[in-house]
Amino acid sequence: MSVLHQTDPELEVKVKKATERISENMHIVANEPSLAFYRLQEHVRKALPPMVEKRVEVTKLHHELQGRCYDVEYAVSAVKSMEGAEKNFDNIQELLKNAVFLKQQIKYEEARKNKKESSSVYKRLSAHITLDLPDLPELSDALRETANRVESMMAHARHSAGAELQRSQTIHH
Repeated sequence: MSVLHQTDPELEVKVKKATERISENMHIVANEPSLAFYRLQEHVRKALPPMVEKRVEVTKLHHELQGRCYDVEYAVSAVKSMEGAEKNFDNIQELLKNAVFLKQQIKYEEARKNKKESSSVYKRLSAHITLDLPDLPELSDALRETANRVESMMAHARHSAGAELQRSQTIHH
């Protein structure tokens, strides 16, 4: 006995649609990972270069900031070390005042010495030598030179004695 199959056209259309949908879904599922990887690759290709540039920039800024932090730390330590130098600055100021005072004293003594030298006995004597001995210019020059040397030695002796006196006064103060 043979069974005749009669085909139902409506059923055939439904089966055909169902198999097409299954085939389409299988195709999507089979290709979904490669599509996802393609999208990821596309995203990485677009987003990576700007991210790398930003990372390089951030690293550079970090190094610059670190350098500036070291500079600030160094400046702060320098300022803090200067706080302890106040005593030294006061000492320097006192020494400068003393130096100015001593310079004024030296200037005064030199002015006094110059007044004395202009009225020196030896200079007056050497001035008269040319008048007294006009016939002997070599002798008068030699006498004048000798008088100048004696005057110079006397001035040096006075200056040394004055400086020694001043040192002893400074030590006692």
